[in-house]
Amino acid sequence: MLLFACTNAYAADVKGKESSKNYYDRAKEGWYWYEDPPAKVEPEDIPKEITPPEKQTRPVPTMENHTMDDLWNMHPDDFQALLKDFQKKAVQYPTEQNVVEYYTMQDIARRKSVAYANVAGYVTQKYTSFDMNATAPTVTPGQIAKTQMQNKEVQSTIANAQGDHALLFFTQKGCSFCDKQKNILRFFNDKYGWPIKELDIRENPDIAVRFNITTTPTLLLIGKGKDNYLPVSVGVASMDAIEQKLYRGVRLLGGKITPEEYSTFDYQKSDGGDPKAILQNNLNQSKQKKTRLP
Repeated sequence: MLLFACTNAYAADVKGKESSKNYYDRAKEGWYWYEDPPAKVEPEDIPKEITPPEKQTRPVPTMENHTMDDLWNMHPDDFQALLKDFQKKAVQYPTEQNVVEYYTMQDIARRKSVAYANVAGYVTQKYTSFDMNATAPTVTPGQIAKTQMQNKEVQSTIANAQGDHALLFFTQKGCSFCDKQKNILRFFNDKYGWPIKELDIRENPDIAVRFNITTTPTLLLIGKGKDNYLPVSVGVASMDAIEQKLYRGVRLLGGKITPEEYSTFDYQKSDGGDPKAILQNNLNQSKQKKTRLP
């Protein structure tokens, strides 16, 4: 017994010394001393009972909720959405009543379209500035007259610009397209007498770089005493295409038109074919109002 008690006392004394030693040896290490903290034992997740979401019912349209006046005066966006709803209802439940309601909506839409078209026809007849028939006739005699007027205007503009404009014709050896374009330019030169300067881009690389010419054949419009220039065509262009583009290019470089009026002819000025006519008319009306003031 005495031996057992002594043994226990010795063991307790040794354990106490080791604990004290461990404490003093690790006193400077801080909280975890770069060691992972002991893993927390979390309770097992208890699966929660999932309740399925309530199924939302789609609203079903019915004619009982709308009067004819409401439908006739409804905003187009709202009417179109309601029309779609009636169509889907008729497709989902193809009963006689559902299809009748859908066709009723279609009938209202058709009648509203007819009403708009009738008013539009009346307005264009009463307010002639909205009628494009003056500059863009639809009957054959009017179309022939329009073509004659345009051709006369194009040809006279190009002929009058012959003295202060020229064409640069960029080519290169072995270019079959260039040969075809030369034949067309001969007809153009015989008709208008314009100076045409042919330039090989390989023999004149500086000029090609200056005008950013990378493809042949290329036609370039230049004017005397003007820094601006305008490409006319790239690739083989027909005689008619060259005339049309030169007509517009000469007027644009000369400041007679703006890019917004690029395809506008002189006979269309201050009319429905002139995009800026409405602005000019508004300016004239403002000036007239100012002159009337005392």
